[in-house]
Amino acid sequence: MKTLQELWNSLHAALVEIGAMVRFLVRLLIVAPRALVRFSLVAEQIYNAGALSLVIIMLSGLFVGMVLGLQGFQLLQRFGSEEALGTAAAIGLVKELGPVITALLFAGRAGTALASELGLMRATDQLSAMEMMAVDPIRRVVVPRFLGGIIAMPLLAAIFSMIGIYGAQLVGVQFMGVDSGSFWSQMRSGVALVDIREGIVKSLAFGVACSLIAVYEGYYAVPTAEGVGRATTRTVVTSAVVTLFLDYLITAMFL
Repeated sequence: MKTLQELWNSLHAALVEIGAMVRFLVRLLIVAPRALVRFSLVAEQIYNAGALSLVIIMLSGLFVGMVLGLQGFQLLQRFGSEEALGTAAAIGLVKELGPVITALLFAGRAGTALASELGLMRATDQLSAMEMMAVDPIRRVVVPRFLGGIIAMPLLAAIFSMIGIYGAQLVGVQFMGVDSGSFWSQMRSGVALVDIREGIVKSLAFGVACSLIAVYEGYYAVPTAEGVGRATTRTVVTSAVVTLFLDYLITAMFL
């Protein structure tokens, strides 16, 4: 009975947390049109979440693409279909690896930065000071960061996929001897518009989820050093779990 009670308490706490996060999302969406009036704030957050994450995204995309090229060539060689390496690499990156790995890297780099920044603003009473001066911190601070993350995520996923395809081409064509013309022609003919659409939908959904979790955890962080640390940790863990869960749902939806 004690175990069942603990499970029920955990489930109840999780449901309460989900409800609070949904209400917070609705509040952000209501304020978002007014926050877009000062687009410079959003552009600054796009730079912070996107441009400052380019190095890790590009390096990760390159090495993931190179590994995909090695593994894909080894697998396709068994069936005599080495020329299909471009199609396999492009579909794997655009539909799955690009959005998912980008979201995980985004949560680890930009998500933690957003959560810790807002948490420190809460701990140092900067958010309370804005409320005392009749400045809405949701509109002035939270929404630009939320929108910046949503806009940056698809762009980062696209860059990850492009660099990954280049890495697969580098290994397949330069090292393994796959014909360059066959690599690119089969990739162009094998990748359909629905594959690109699925990657875009996933990257947008992951951007909303990761950005929402980061700003929510930071905004409602306990105003102590330990509370900010816990909020940052929860941001990474929750974003990773939600990303993989959404990945399954969206993949099932497109199938």
